[in-house]
Amino acid sequence: MKQIEYVISNPLGVHARPAAQLAQCCVSFKSQITLTCGDKSADGDNVLQILSLHAKNGNTITVSADGPDEDEALAAISKVLHEKFEEHKAVSILKIAFFGTKDYDRTFFDQLSEDVGDSTYNCDIHYFTARLTEETTSLARGYDAVCIFVNDECNAKIVRNLKDLGIRLILLRCAGFNNVDLKAAKECGITVLRVPAYSPYAVAEHAMALIQAANRRIHKAYNKVRDNNFSLSGLMGLDLHNKVAGIMGTGKIGECMARICKGYGMTVLGWDAYPNQRLVDEGLLTYASKEEVLSRADLISLHAPLIMGENGTYHLIDTEAIRLMKDDVMLVNTARGPLIDTEALIDALKKGKFHAVALDVYEGEDPNVYTDHSDDPLPHSVTARLTMFPNLILTSHQAFFTREALQAIAVTTMENARNFNEGRDLGSSEVK
Repeated sequence: MKQIEYVISNPLGVHARPAAQLAQCCVSFKSQITLTCGDKSADGDNVLQILSLHAKNGNTITVSADGPDEDEALAAISKVLHEKFEEHKAVSILKIAFFGTKDYDRTFFDQLSEDVGDSTYNCDIHYFTARLTEETTSLARGYDAVCIFVNDECNAKIVRNLKDLGIRLILLRCAGFNNVDLKAAKECGITVLRVPAYSPYAVAEHAMALIQAANRRIHKAYNKVRDNNFSLSGLMGLDLHNKVAGIMGTGKIGECMARICKGYGMTVLGWDAYPNQRLVDEGLLTYASKEEVLSRADLISLHAPLIMGENGTYHLIDTEAIRLMKDDVMLVNTARGPLIDTEALIDALKKGKFHAVALDVYEGEDPNVYTDHSDDPLPHSVTARLTMFPNLILTSHQAFFTREALQAIAVTTMENARNFNEGRDLGSSEVK
């Protein structure tokens, strides 16, 4: 174990922004990193715990690292401590209308937006539980920016209405931006910023957990045991070892999924419009045509962005794609619902095409996402039709939902807001 000490010189102490930067830095290392101030300690990768240290100007923070990359970790942390605690000239407050608010959003955003002054985020957030729709757009009156998620609506009409209300910035607290009319935003002079990456591990791990649950019929086994039924009938699964995994979309999440599949002893095929030669060079996967991946894979995992139009990924999995697949194939989608033609999927499920299907997203999910309908009749038939199949598991767009991912989303969103407000470089977060 190694450690360093740092005397806090910033007048505000360890306030939200440096705490966020420290946590995001620590997440990148395998070593166990602990911050100590007085008699309090915090895990280095947890921004809420770092803030709970209440470290003030003049206090000494001791940072310890224990693990295989402790030297690299302490060097990176030292850089953050000396760069992110510096003072900057205060700027005007950016007023943000935050749509689709859940309790877990407040957990991180409240803490990060609490401070105002030199080198802070300087954001004033007002939370609305309603999604952004044509009916709720007027709630954005008097704000500089809106903050939205995957199930909010931001079509051309809404974008123009936002402009009329004085909105200059759309903050997406997600990676996808298919719900925003970018052409209208550009015409209206509204900047669109997203979170390019938060935790690819969170999504990939959920994808494997979900397809394994469907494969091994964990959902059925759980319910049977609760009914005191220990029969194995209907629970037979398939080994993944020595099978072929088809990863459709080999960005950061797809790469993580490929590594998980490789760990299971699978042969990994990749398909992507922009192949990553590095993944080939290290022996992780082999690229193949879409048709070859569909026809050879025993497990198909979707990680492509949703792109509309000719040569896009809308209905990437349609009737013809399903026809090319093996019988008893396994399919998992943790990317975007419209990648799969739901009607084609249901038709194939009826015919017994799939051994297992696992969906965290599906076409037509928006009215249900993050909403409690437990006392309501299902608003449409898609959900009911999907859940009637015993070899299909459905979750509610939760693949991203880990502490590390929520923290990263909040930190990046607040950094995006700050960069826009202070006229800084917007980097890869800007969607053009």
